[in-house]
Amino acid sequence: MTAVPQATARPRTAAGPPGPAPRRRRWHRLAIPLGLVAALIATTLVTHALDRPDPDDRGYLSPVETGEHGGSRLADSLRQRGLTVRRETDARAALSTARTGPPATLFVPAADLLRSETLARLTRLPVGTRLVLVDPSVRVLLATGVPVDLTDRRWATKVVGPQTDGAPCPLDELGPVRQAAAQRQRYEPDAEVDADLCFSAGLARLPGAVETVLVGADDPFRNDRFGEQDNQAFATALLGVHARIVWLDLAGPEPPLPARSSPPPVADSPTTPEAGAETMPPDGNGQGGRPGTPPDGSADGPPRGSAGGPPPNPLWGAFPLWFWAILVQLALALLLAALWRARRLGPPAPEPLPVAVRSAETALGRARLYQRAGARGPAGRTLRSAALARLLPWLNLPADAPQDRVATAVAARTGGEPEQIEELLYGDDPATDEDLVTLARSLDTVTRAVVASPPERSQPVPSPRTDPTEGGPR
Repeated sequence: MTAVPQATARPRTAAGPPGPAPRRRRWHRLAIPLGLVAALIATTLVTHALDRPDPDDRGYLSPVETGEHGGSRLADSLRQRGLTVRRETDARAALSTARTGPPATLFVPAADLLRSETLARLTRLPVGTRLVLVDPSVRVLLATGVPVDLTDRRWATKVVGPQTDGAPCPLDELGPVRQAAAQRQRYEPDAEVDADLCFSAGLARLPGAVETVLVGADDPFRNDRFGEQDNQAFATALLGVHARIVWLDLAGPEPPLPARSSPPPVADSPTTPEAGAETMPPDGNGQGGRPGTPPDGSADGPPRGSAGGPPPNPLWGAFPLWFWAILVQLALALLLAALWRARRLGPPAPEPLPVAVRSAETALGRARLYQRAGARGPAGRTLRSAALARLLPWLNLPADAPQDRVATAVAARTGGEPEQIEELLYGDDPATDEDLVTLARSLDTVTRAVVASPPERSQPVPSPRTDPTEGGPR
């Protein structure tokens, strides 16, 4: 038996100043939580923006839309009270309907979709008409000439009572209403204007020839919130002061006025049509201009979704907005999880060591990795493979020798039972840490006993211990 050479102890040098690694780690500990909070806030903002309906959304406060953001429940409630609800999809038709017949209520839930010229005509309706605007913007107020300023705007709509600064609401029709989700935008009329404020300034009424009512939230009119608190009584009472309700239901922004331009002279025409005669264009569509020109006179190109351009993807409209918001949140969560577990997604990659590491430190490091991962099975198989790698050359046996033959040879050297030796070298994986420690000690005892006996025949004595080469893989 040859003695194992002891590693020469090296003198420890004084530790130098700490490098920048701890500072970087401290920076990461501060940046990662702040980044997670920022990502959570951004996700909340995006989700709120997607979940909040916009006036240009399809079916927004439409009397025929039964979805969450529609107004079909309000229209049905008005009809049940015996009121007439007239739906108009064109602004000019709505104004014409409001002018004819007895006084009516003109309900404009999406005034921002109207042109400035149309907005200016809203306040020139017949005397006694009530104009109800839902959450109008500054542009709408300026175009209609309503002397009211926008003040505080809330993140979400608040349920409030009809009082404003302790004063009761002067609108008699809203007397039965105790609470309503009417305060998201607050209004402040000019000092010289005699205006009535209700619901914590979330509703403003300006009396006059045309009674203008501004409502700072769309929640009382929507289907999803129509049955909450007293929203139903609030909306029906506000629109039901007259027997006729003209509901302006716009599908999108009002188209611009057609440009007025004189038609170009026709050089190839041998005759000139008489004044006042209607001429048919060559394409026969009664619209004039070259074929394919839109009716409004714009010739900037084919409309969206036509053959001249890529059609819109129908997948975007097949799912509600909350579905895409949840999908974005899941993607962000997966990305954060991948960044968090980036160093643990794969097995350790071997790499050359930049410095000399003692074998004891390497063994201890591997042992801690196995312990942290709970890999008792791989650790036990590694110990058995290392023991067989030392025993087989000493016993003059090939690497593919049968298990019973190896066990018999080892038992002959150590004086043990072949069955116990076979169980030790080829048995089941250890189930606990104690079993792994017992296995390591038993393998070491058997290996030392075999190495202590003379080798078979005249084989050269192998080194009982092979130190890992410095700089090799871990």
